[in-house]
Amino acid sequence: MKKTKYSVLLPTYNERENLPLIVWLIVKYFEESNLTYEIIVIDDGSPDGTLEVAQQLEKIYGSDKIVLKPRPKKLGLGTAYVHGMNHATGDYIIIMDADLSHHPKFIPSFIKTLHDGNFDIVSGTRYSGDGGVYGWDLKRKFISRTANYIAQILLRPGASDLTGSFRLYKKEVLQHLVECCVSKGYVFQMEMLVRARHLGYSVGEVPISFVDRVYGESKLGGSEILAYLKGLLQLFATT
Repeated sequence: MKKTKYSVLLPTYNERENLPLIVWLIVKYFEESNLTYEIIVIDDGSPDGTLEVAQQLEKIYGSDKIVLKPRPKKLGLGTAYVHGMNHATGDYIIIMDADLSHHPKFIPSFIKTLHDGNFDIVSGTRYSGDGGVYGWDLKRKFISRTANYIAQILLRPGASDLTGSFRLYKKEVLQHLVECCVSKGYVFQMEMLVRARHLGYSVGEVPISFVDRVYGESKLGGSEILAYLKGLLQLFATT
């Protein structure tokens, strides 16, 4: 009987300091849980040498555990997930940030919740149960809360954290959702859950602690906020 396998997609851009630690933590929790896994690193031409670090990690852990699928330049978060998914060999796919804001210690809870509840998707939530956000200033917290609140009012997604990006999908569900989604960047995450509700997929939630990045700079800027608002209105008009 074939053992269930999990593919972790890690899109990276200038994450050379964070990548070794996040990979070590992912390996640790999978090994402790005796689960079969692979970590797919999708680097978008990082000028800081992230890909070179990933190549060293591949030598340490093996090419069966660390799968490198780089791209020549920044092409968007949504397309990075599609690129990674196309190379994934797992039955389930985990998407998460590589900057240590998503702690891999929650992965076993995601997996247990998905199987116990027979969910199609499990999403990490900062806004339910004992979930929370740590390390953000008041402005960033306000932006995130407001973005999530507006999305809840307009889209009624049936999930408490629409803008998060720490999730576990059945592979065939993710493939179907990707085919239906048109957004790119940060809006991609939001559209995935909205489309999931409309397509009748079930979504479970696990409260998570979101911690601001330790190394490097946040990639959320004014252009991303404007793109989010534009994407939100497009979703409201088409769903």
